[in-house]
Amino acid sequence: MIDHRRVLVVVPARGGSKGVPLKNLRPVGGQSLVAITGAVIAQLAWVDRAVVSTDHDQIAAEAEASGIAAPFRRPADLSGDRIGDREVLANALEEMERLDGRRYDVVVMLQPTCPLRRPEQVTAAVEKLVAEGFDAVWTVTATDLKMHPLKQLTLDDRGQMTYYDPGGARIIARQQLQPVYHRNGAAYVLTRECLLDQQVLLGARSGAVIIDDEMISIDTLEDFAAAERELASRAAGRES
Repeated sequence: MIDHRRVLVVVPARGGSKGVPLKNLRPVGGQSLVAITGAVIAQLAWVDRAVVSTDHDQIAAEAEASGIAAPFRRPADLSGDRIGDREVLANALEEMERLDGRRYDVVVMLQPTCPLRRPEQVTAAVEKLVAEGFDAVWTVTATDLKMHPLKQLTLDDRGQMTYYDPGGARIIARQQLQPVYHRNGAAYVLTRECLLDQQVLLGARSGAVIIDDEMISIDTLEDFAAAERELASRAAGRES
């Protein structure tokens, strides 16, 4: 609980990943992605309940072994690769309120595919939502200006190239570019009202916690290798 608000942590981990089968069970630094997430949650004293939303019994067992409860299974109609996170979170919230017989005021989504997150980053996002009255707070990373939307190009069916945004034609120096950010997956924090009433992840009033640390969102085997290297580098830094 934080500021008298009950907090539900949801770890979405379906079993049908196409890029890397059962990627949530694959190890990074000797632990599965699910177990790494459980270790982070164990360091968050303000969590009232932490559950996994999964359709896979092996993932559920790994979650429970890692300290994350698995009291329900995600329904089949929410287990495809085109299902949005909002629907998954809303289902988890409603299931847990039914099973626990209590209301949760804040929902925190911790995707297992972000193995480099730190507990203090998650806490910072929750504290910002509560202290500043936001509907939602996401953790983000500043996008390299070389990848700025106004510098992006598109090709049509005839191979003709143009700016993705017509405003790109007016950019001659990077000083003209307003900083932009991308989600890094470390934490998504939402109020119950944002999730169930507004029915969005990015609420009417949303804020961000900017993270400067290296963050990797795992989708491919190459991402696993990059995460291994970063964890090894962090470990070496602690030992030196």
